[in-house]
Amino acid sequence: MKKKFKAESQRLLDMMINSIYTHKEIFLREIISNASDAIDKMCYIALTDKSVGMNRSDFEIILTLDKENRTLTVSDNGIGMNEEDLEKNLGTIAFSGSKKFAEEVEKADKEKSGAASLADQVDIIGQFGVGFYSAFMVADKVEVRTKKYGEDKAYRWVSEGAGGYTIEEAERDGHGTDVIMHIREDGEEKDEYSQYMREYPIYKLVKKYSDYIRFPIKMLMPHPQIKEGSDPENPEFEEVFEYEVFNSMVPLWQRKRADVTKEEYEEFYKSTFQDDTPPLETITVSVEGMVSYDALMFIPELIPNKYYTDEFTGGLQLYSSGVLIMDKCKDLLPEYFNFVKGVVDSPDLSLNISREVLQHDRQLRLISKNLEKKIRSKLEEMRDKDRERYEMFYKSFGRQLKLCALDDYGKYKDELQDFLMFYSSTEKKLVTLAEYVERMKEDQEYIYYAAGDSFDAVDKMPQTEILKDKGIEILYFTDSTDEFIPDMIRQYKEKKFMSVIDGDFDLGDGKTEEKMTETFKDTFDFVKETLGDKVDVVKATTKLKSHPVVISSGDGITFEMEKYFTAVNPELGMKAKRILELNVDHKAFLALDRARLDDPEKAKKMCEVLFNQALLIAGLPIDDPSGYTDIVCSFF
Repeated sequence: MKKKFKAESQRLLDMMINSIYTHKEIFLREIISNASDAIDKMCYIALTDKSVGMNRSDFEIILTLDKENRTLTVSDNGIGMNEEDLEKNLGTIAFSGSKKFAEEVEKADKEKSGAASLADQVDIIGQFGVGFYSAFMVADKVEVRTKKYGEDKAYRWVSEGAGGYTIEEAERDGHGTDVIMHIREDGEEKDEYSQYMREYPIYKLVKKYSDYIRFPIKMLMPHPQIKEGSDPENPEFEEVFEYEVFNSMVPLWQRKRADVTKEEYEEFYKSTFQDDTPPLETITVSVEGMVSYDALMFIPELIPNKYYTDEFTGGLQLYSSGVLIMDKCKDLLPEYFNFVKGVVDSPDLSLNISREVLQHDRQLRLISKNLEKKIRSKLEEMRDKDRERYEMFYKSFGRQLKLCALDDYGKYKDELQDFLMFYSSTEKKLVTLAEYVERMKEDQEYIYYAAGDSFDAVDKMPQTEILKDKGIEILYFTDSTDEFIPDMIRQYKEKKFMSVIDGDFDLGDGKTEEKMTETFKDTFDFVKETLGDKVDVVKATTKLKSHPVVISSGDGITFEMEKYFTAVNPELGMKAKRILELNVDHKAFLALDRARLDDPEKAKKMCEVLFNQALLIAGLPIDDPSGYTDIVCSFF
């Protein structure tokens, strides 16, 4: 007699098939997890009742392909089900038989002295009801043939979907369950379902999702063999099918670090995350408490493919008791550490957990917070004790730290500022802000920096000459995002940032820009009148020693920012101010000052030359290169 699902169960089933699971392939994970769950229950009985006569090594999960009848069967020798269990577990979707069983085990442990280890040996995975129905994503009919331990009758449950199900008595040797999935015919997509009728795709799915299920998962696999009696010189081959165990059963992350070699970690990393280069660092975590979990994380040496693009998705693999729940769980890591790869395995997380639920899961937040601390601690250790390795890391992922320090109005600047590094004019290598401040002169007020395209380009800037002569260290900002850092951080350890190029600073030599600009006011007015709207301001400078001219941008958008925004989107029209600064002690300025009175036309040409020289020094384009060349040549 056919029975109908309850109305709410029909809706749940429709949601299950069409909404909850994005990838059809996870159906095998769910069915295998249920089989493992059933075996765990049987293991518990075997541990508490010696008359069962079974050891852990006796349990297994068998996969069977019947290509002629187009079925895939998952069989276990677990506890099995009777008619009542079938009604509860499969007649009402989302009934948590596993959860109820786990609660009973916990209750029994509390009542028995010395029995706490029993629950430790029983691992309840997931909730049978919901996961089971993922089979309908690939099967148009599902049969369950099962016999419960200690009972004589076996039963057969059959359903073709939300329409309902039947339960009848059947035959089965021994306790356990067979889930027989009648695989659908392919739709418009080639090989959409037929792939689940071949050995190798099934093998790959087991390795991907269920490699660490703690019972052997076996299937008959074809192996070529020389046909008996064939010619030795021209042998004939035939396929012989032999059972092969697909899963490794012992997760690497559940083993003590001392028992795992560096080579094993590297091989796991390379094979799991498709990286030919060994990881730069390996981080292991094992926690027991309010939330228990194991984690194995890796800091890559090289930038992953498409890392700095919108196509990249970070996140750790999330497992529940050795069963993969999510391939890339972004909620386990803050965005600024999204380069970290690895796995997290917790018995406290349900298999049937959606991405939306994960975002609000308190247990997951606790795990995430602790993982962040572990990563931070490892990076600090590298930075302080193994600078060469930290610089290797920073070469690949320093830009990510900078971008995240800038993101969301500097929300994470305090968390990240101590990991940032910049080239130093005195050390000739990357240094941290803390190291710079520690070396500052006693009376030094600012953290000085200069931005440019490269170390050499910045090092040769005229504005750096005076500070270097006085032995003052300058940070060289050579990345396109570097110059945004001071505006976001504002100050570090009570020291403000000062741009060597655009800032106004007093070096204590008694000279001031205002006084010198006023002294040569007529000359500066002449230069401004000559250049017109090419420049916003013309003034004297205290920044130069042996050079005649520079151009700066003052407050607001800098030239490096202008270059960045122009490269990102030229239509934005983001443009920095042009402030022409002249060295009144330089012979070129003195010559201009005289020419203004003696030969105004020549003086105008000199203004053009100085302006274009300033643009070239700043790495800015010249509007009329040919005209500039003609003016220079006119002096010969």
